[in-house]
Amino acid sequence: MRSLIWKEILSELRTKQIISTMVVFGISISLIFALSFNLNKEVVDLISPGLFWIIILFCSTLGINRVFSYEIEGDSYWSWIGAPIDRGFVFLSKVIVLAIVLFLSEILIAIPFFLFLNIGIQFSVFYFIIILVFGTSSILSIGCLVSGLALRSKIKGSLISVLLFPLTTPVIIAATKSTEFIFNQRPIGEWSFWLLILITISTIFCLTGYILFNYFIEE
Repeated sequence: MRSLIWKEILSELRTKQIISTMVVFGISISLIFALSFNLNKEVVDLISPGLFWIIILFCSTLGINRVFSYEIEGDSYWSWIGAPIDRGFVFLSKVIVLAIVLFLSEILIAIPFFLFLNIGIQFSVFYFIIILVFGTSSILSIGCLVSGLALRSKIKGSLISVLLFPLTTPVIIAATKSTEFIFNQRPIGEWSFWLLILITISTIFCLTGYILFNYFIEE
């Protein structure tokens, strides 16, 4: 498991394709939105949590579409399939590494996002990071599972989008609600239900992917 994670990290460090694409895309969308609309503070406070997570969702699709690209483009798919390893660990390593990459991207996106929309950081950064962690892991556990399912499809990119967006709708709703409460500096007791939803979804799809990933890539 450790060697798989390290291999994925080295692959991303060599190319930096995923993180650079995510960051540029996320900052661009934030800037476009800030310059295109003359919003007062009340409107910004209302829409900023949802807008932030929509940006994160679209950024995550860039990474999810590339998550198995090294195996496919490098013509190592069949040797990868025949390797004597638990393919559930392959799935988990993909989720973990992509989560690290997306989390770093989120930090780099969040700073200009707050600046462009003039959002004050009086809220709990600790709670915000917790939501980022579980929201990110939920999106990516679903995304990597969908990507594995569509791995050998000729319409992989379209199929991932068609499956990913409906499946991640509960995640985006829960993450948006949690972030809204955090931005409004509400106590955790008022939004712990939404946090529990994120934790549950992340756990369910990580376990599902670990158990079923072997079946998906061989069928």
